[in-house]
Amino acid sequence: MKMSTVWSIVGAIIAIIIAWWVVNIAFSIAWFLVKAIIAVLAAAAIFGLIKASLKSKDKKG
Repeated sequence: MKMSTVWSIVGAIIAIIIAWWVVNIAFSIAWFLVKAIIAVLAAAAIFGLIKASLKSKDKKG
């Protein structure tokens, strides 16, 4: 086996390992952003419900 072939195989393995880490980090960031957006939407909905319930109590009293 030629040394260039060995280095090609080693390079391919290193490229796969680096790509695996990059994809893992990218998915972690994407999942964090999705969770953050869902949390903001849920907080806005809850805030709206609380505000609406306080308004209805003010009108009654």
